[in-house]
Amino acid sequence: MIILSLPFILLIIAVVLAFFVIGVYNDLISLRTRIKASIQEIGNQLKRQSELIPNLEESAKAYLKHEKDILKMLSDARKMVDSGKDASQKVAELLPKLQVVVESNPQLKGTDVITRLMDELRDTSDKVMYSRRTLIDIVADYNIKLATFPTNLVANSFGFTPEKGLDTPVSGAHLEVSEAETKTPKVNL
Repeated sequence: MIILSLPFILLIIAVVLAFFVIGVYNDLISLRTRIKASIQEIGNQLKRQSELIPNLEESAKAYLKHEKDILKMLSDARKMVDSGKDASQKVAELLPKLQVVVESNPQLKGTDVITRLMDELRDTSDKVMYSRRTLIDIVADYNIKLATFPTNLVANSFGFTPEKGLDTPVSGAHLEVSEAETKTPKVNL
């Protein structure tokens, strides 16, 4: 039978307590670092949204205008043929722009362009929402650790304070998210 002396028992308790304190401290530092990274990811997604959506919108508008112009030229050429006028010049101007097999009506891809735009809008919105949700969850985990026993004893000893979560725009020129970038762009085709 091993009889442990009081100093040896106190040493074991001190070592276990030290490992506990180190573990809690490292966990809190890790959560605080993940909070900052999550805030940066939200800024990243908001910048992506503010740059991408207007460009996609302009591209879709240009493509739809191109289709409209082709359909108008085709309609004008048909009217000329129907009215007995010489439409060969109009048809000659139209054919190089179609770049499709000539049919009674060319198959245009405007719906594909709009579908891609809508998919990108949804994807971008989902990425921003996911980034925000991640931040909310990490901040909640961190703040719970600061408030619950016994981790709150370690947190208070080292001066950890609660995080408020999402606070945009974030300072720093390369990290800033302007107020305009935080607004969801409106698509107007």
